[in-house]
Amino acid sequence: MNPQPLVLQGLHARLEPLRADHASALSEAVQDGQLWKLWFTTIPTPAGMADEVQRRLDLQTSGSMLPFVVFSVTDGRLAGMTTYMNIDRKNRRLEIGSTWYRQSLQRTALNTECKRMLLGHAFEQLHCIAVEFRTHWHNTASRRGIERLGAKLDGVLRNHQVLPNGSLRDTCVYSITDSEWPAVRAHLDHGLTCPHTP
Repeated sequence: MNPQPLVLQGLHARLEPLRADHASALSEAVQDGQLWKLWFTTIPTPAGMADEVQRRLDLQTSGSMLPFVVFSVTDGRLAGMTTYMNIDRKNRRLEIGSTWYRQSLQRTALNTECKRMLLGHAFEQLHCIAVEFRTHWHNTASRRGIERLGAKLDGVLRNHQVLPNGSLRDTCVYSITDSEWPAVRAHLDHGLTCPHTP
């Protein structure tokens, strides 16, 4: 398993490798909803975006992260960021995380398709045996979204992290395994082609 920068193209979303010159457009995108004000997640401020982009690129250089920017195919706007992170080549595992989208594009097909493309590449090209998702216990929207994908809760890491505001984060750890991927893929594909089906 050796993740390399690539473009993933769908009907609703396009993922491209993160570059330093994306910082300005990302600073504009994060202002849609003032996402950095959410206390239960860590999203960069507009002023801190260039540093966050460099942090992700440095992690890519070290081999632990593969960062992407996300574009909306519908209107061409830069929608946000996502990553393959905590890449474990020996054990063929990684996490999809450090994800945020501008508020006006949240809860749309864009996120579902991004996850579908990232999971498909992870299981079908990188031959992962499991893909993780992690989120704050109090981030109920994120937890519901992860569960809608078909991921299962592995457990909760209590007092797992100290957040910038000094509060302690209980981290919910979810995963999808390679044996579960065919059913999850069918579920996601059905949802993308029949979005109004319960």
